[in-house]
Amino acid sequence: MGIRKRLVGSYLLVILTTVITLEAILIAAVNYYYYHNIERTLVTQAELSASFYEQYFAEEDLEQQAERLLGGFSHHFAGQVQIIGSSGQLIQDTSGFRLGQNMTGFPDVRSAIAGFADTWRGQDLAWQEEVLAVSYPLVAKGQTAGAVRFITSLKQTKEAVRQIALIFIAVGLLVIALVAAVGIVLSGTITKSITGLKRAAEKMADGDFSVRAEKPYKDELGALADTLNTMAGTIQRQEQLKNDFISSVSHELRTPLTSIKGWVVTLRANLWKGKVTLEEGLDIIESETDRLTELVDELLDFSKFGDGRMELSRSSLHLGEFLTNIGQQLRPRAARQGIELEVKVTEPLPVISADPNRLKQVMINLLDNALKFTGSGGSIVISASLAEGQVIIAVEDTGSGIPEQDLRKLPQKFYKGNHKMSGSGLGLSISEQIIQLHQGQLQIDSELGKGTKVTVYLPSGDAK
Repeated sequence: MGIRKRLVGSYLLVILTTVITLEAILIAAVNYYYYHNIERTLVTQAELSASFYEQYFAEEDLEQQAERLLGGFSHHFAGQVQIIGSSGQLIQDTSGFRLGQNMTGFPDVRSAIAGFADTWRGQDLAWQEEVLAVSYPLVAKGQTAGAVRFITSLKQTKEAVRQIALIFIAVGLLVIALVAAVGIVLSGTITKSITGLKRAAEKMADGDFSVRAEKPYKDELGALADTLNTMAGTIQRQEQLKNDFISSVSHELRTPLTSIKGWVVTLRANLWKGKVTLEEGLDIIESETDRLTELVDELLDFSKFGDGRMELSRSSLHLGEFLTNIGQQLRPRAARQGIELEVKVTEPLPVISADPNRLKQVMINLLDNALKFTGSGGSIVISASLAEGQVIIAVEDTGSGIPEQDLRKLPQKFYKGNHKMSGSGLGLSISEQIIQLHQGQLQIDSELGKGTKVTVYLPSGDAK
């Protein structure tokens, strides 16, 4: 069953239950109101008649005065009035029938003869319809001399109650019809949104992330549409980055492999002629092999971070000595490019607990990026300081800088700000995750045309 049918069904079930309950209460209230008022009217009439008899006819014989009493009792009553003797015999009846009949077969009459007022509702055989009777004892000198009985037909009352019940039922059916119509309209607005979301989700599941879900209303479904659209946009961007990454890695792998293959062929073809120096060829093969190894290591690191297998091998690290060694290692490369590389560690730095190899990987990556984007005559400064319980390491260059639109995306996996430069696009993403494993933070600040500053914040707690 579709959601629209379930919604409409739910609306109808709720309103049907409500209408039936309300109508049952209203009809019961109307029924009680009519019958109770008739009963109270009869009881009041019977009380007045009994009081009248006790005050003015208590000394008289009931059978002798029965005709006069009947005239007085029925003067202001349109129904049937009966006067019954103490033995239960019918003495007088406004209908003129059944005189002398024993009335003790009726429970209200028996109660009245016994001295208690009572009512009875049932089918009267003479009238052939339902009636309501009230019997009241006639007391003379403290003794029950007989009873007076007021009887009225319930035919008109039943018809009035039936008419009112029919009106209530008609109104209830009208309400149910209106609610059903409103429910269909409302459920249509809801299911239309859900259907649109379903179609968009199905297309996304099939790999089409260019589709966008419509947002007709600013409600929970609208928020869900926004979420789906945001997810699709993010996946689209990630797919594009992944494709760029695959293209870049394929190029990065092909270049050294082509070089290695070329030199192997050259060495094999020309070695015996002495035209190529063996040492030169082996140096290039070794260099290109190192490039391949570095790229594979980055891919392996990325895989480990992706499934949570990356772990740190912490040890005590003398930060000042560590940074000085990094600077010495990359200074020759900087000199070849005409770049000044300087390490500034002017204050004593604490011994921290860190993974030296992973931290070196981060620093090499940051310096490699700085060297790639800094031209001849520029400078790179590695500095370290201690502030507010943190060790702050900064790599600042005077290179080309990074456009603002690329700055936020740099730590994303696969992203390469400059696609012409070599590399996998994983370096900064891996570096940021390594720093996070150290409970630290990596921050990038850059201004186009003036340079870039990458700051690493690490906890300064002493190594144990």
